[in-house]
Amino acid sequence: MNTLNKETIHPVYLHLGSNLGDRLRYLLKAKFLINKHIGHIKTLSEVYETAAWGKTDQPDFYNQAILVITQLTPAEVLTEIHQIENILGRNRKPENHWGERTIDIDILFYNNQIINSPSLTIPHRHLQDRNFVLIPLCEIAPNFIHPVLGKSIQELRKLCADDSEVKKCE
Repeated sequence: MNTLNKETIHPVYLHLGSNLGDRLRYLLKAKFLINKHIGHIKTLSEVYETAAWGKTDQPDFYNQAILVITQLTPAEVLTEIHQIENILGRNRKPENHWGERTIDIDILFYNNQIINSPSLTIPHRHLQDRNFVLIPLCEIAPNFIHPVLGKSIQELRKLCADDSEVKKCE
């Protein structure tokens, strides 16, 4: 990983999802802990409801995109995310990879960095394939350019083949 100056701030786009228990409460708790342990939440999308993707025989998800300003490195952000997920009861066992979860937090982008390591891939490798990620992200960062694909989030949204319904929560 790159060594970063701890005085520098970095924009990090995160995606939050929850489909167990009080989904809105888990999103709220996650944002509180992100703000406390990772950095200042600068902006956030509305909350959207979508059917589960991948393993579909489970409750619908609430999803939200947020922009966080942090001084942490990408690896430190990932460590904090795993701790937050653990605090909020996330089951990270391999057999539950696509299963139900109280909270799921993914790093979508960290600055314009490209990271491919065994423990961390940035940008998130599937974000361009998923409406439930692109629609909230497009709300807060429509003109952000994907550093690998060279297209804006708005362009990726238009090109996305995923036709699953993503509806704004009231």
